[in-house]
Amino acid sequence: MSTPLPAPLTVGQPLTALAPMQDVTDLAFMGVIAHYGAPDYFFTEFFRVHAQSRPEKHILRSIDENATGRPVFAQLIGEDLGHLARTAEELLRHNVAGIDLNLGCPAPKVYKKNVGGGLLRDPERIGEILATLRAIVPGLFTVKMRIGFDDTTPFDRVLELVNEHRVDLLSVHGRTVKEMYRSEVHYDWIAHAVARARCPVLANGNITSAHKAATVLTDTRAAGVMIGRHAIRNPWIFSQCRELLSGQPVSRITLADVHDYIQRLYHATLSPSLPERDHVNKMKKYLNFVGQGVDPTGAFLYDMRRAESERGLFGICDQHLLTDPTRNFSLEPYPGVIARPNCETPDGTADGCSLATITA
Repeated sequence: MSTPLPAPLTVGQPLTALAPMQDVTDLAFMGVIAHYGAPDYFFTEFFRVHAQSRPEKHILRSIDENATGRPVFAQLIGEDLGHLARTAEELLRHNVAGIDLNLGCPAPKVYKKNVGGGLLRDPERIGEILATLRAIVPGLFTVKMRIGFDDTTPFDRVLELVNEHRVDLLSVHGRTVKEMYRSEVHYDWIAHAVARARCPVLANGNITSAHKAATVLTDTRAAGVMIGRHAIRNPWIFSQCRELLSGQPVSRITLADVHDYIQRLYHATLSPSLPERDHVNKMKKYLNFVGQGVDPTGAFLYDMRRAESERGLFGICDQHLLTDPTRNFSLEPYPGVIARPNCETPDGTADGCSLATITA
């Protein structure tokens, strides 16, 4: 008998989840998101699994010290059966809602190790991993995947394995690994997964707003949506989804509200060991997304990217967000205003599916 999924915040509504994003979905960020309206489920950054690995302490904090009141799923990335089993057993000693397997990270440094999205080239290995983890995990066991590596050829076989090994929840990002974040999202393939999988499916990929979420839910018949970078841009998106799906007007967000969010995020993510300029550069990675909704010309983004100090950064925020504080923050990204989070990270230093690899 399968374990029931945790109840959503609004019973009867489609599920919402914050997508796991490396170097983003930590304890501080989850807390900030929850302040503006938590999703039904959180997923951790991935725990790297290999012979020498132990669950990373900073990721464990997002489980052990989580005060959001929402379920947290622990995500694993790896391919060694013994070490995956060992790590899952360790994580089950913590207050996790379930164990999630990453079959989707498209970063070359990851898939070249035959983990994350790289495993989609080897469905039979995926079957062995699913069998191993299903035997270890007595409760909820979930999977996040893409629709293929180069193309969708292995997709149906992986869906068969998901059914065979009684996965409890499947999150599908509607792009292949090689498409990274650049192509249009293939929502028809998410609908295909919904039709084939015996478990609930979350639709993931370029869900920009509550209205887009509603459209994707209608088109795919998914059980819910998983939202990543657009929750960085708009932390109100989950509460707005609940409003829209219950027939209420979607809350209006002002530039003053965005200023409050930036201040909260800055102070929540401060680390005593991180020099001020490094923290400012870290903030730019978030603000590259936030700026897509500030102004249609990208002026905020242009100025923000040149800030070198806390004072300089907030001077720019004051100028762009508090000069006309009641003006609406755009619920959709402005056309042509492009997030470039990798511009703050030297080439080759990004490790995994981090902000530095998510460029659209």
